Amino acid sequence: MLLLGVDTSGPGGSLALCRVEASAFEVLEVVSLTGGTYSAQLIPNLSALLARHHRSRLDLDAFAVASGPGSFTGLRVGLSSVKALAEVLRKPIAAVSVLEAAAATCDKPGKVVAALDAGRKQVYVGEYEVETGRTRRISESLLTLDEFAAVAASYGTVQVVTPDLSVADALRGVPSQLIARPRADAYARLGLAKILTGETISPEELDANYIRRSDAEIFAKPSS
Repeated sequence: MLLLGVDTSGPGGSLALCRVEASAFEVLEVVSLTGGTYSAQLIPNLSALLARHHRSRLDLDAFAVASGPGSFTGLRVGLSSVKALAEVLRKPIAAVSVLEAAAATCDKPGKVVAALDAGRKQVYVGEYEVETGRTRRISESLLTLDEFAAVAASYGTVQVVTPDLSVADALRGVPSQLIARPRADAYARLGLAKILTGETISPEELDANYIRRSDAEIFAKPSS
């Protein structure tokens, strides 16, 4: 299986071309993408990536994509590209939460809380049960920094992970682990587990997991 991982959820994104044979998972290459220009970069970089490995789009067998939360514009670019490719090629898609990918970085099994800076003094918070190679979502929510700090104080021995220093600083002494933001190969690994268990989604059903409403929705005038 040739699997493409796509992440356009944050200020920096990536593509990962991965090969799966039996139980072996091999990352062939990860290509970095610069945020703010995903729409101009994604397809040309994908074409170049495939060409370097003597492959074409027709060789792709499945897709794993970061579905959010994150940048509204960035997520739309990644998701729409995967939608189009999967629909034309008739290949499966695995949608992976950014919070899930962050939680999966924890090497200790058990409950893990992943937190991402949502801006506006808010935090995306995901509670997951993590096992070797698998994650199970308990909940995802949007909290203010103060709300999250208060809730985190009751976590006890639960592992808290975040790629954002601003979130770690807001925890006020609650133990946490500062992690690197997951790349597209991390989404590919998690996506593969979903694909193998049939947890796939059709191009028509694929949508962003924003958690927070867009500004257009928040500030829209109510209809009379």
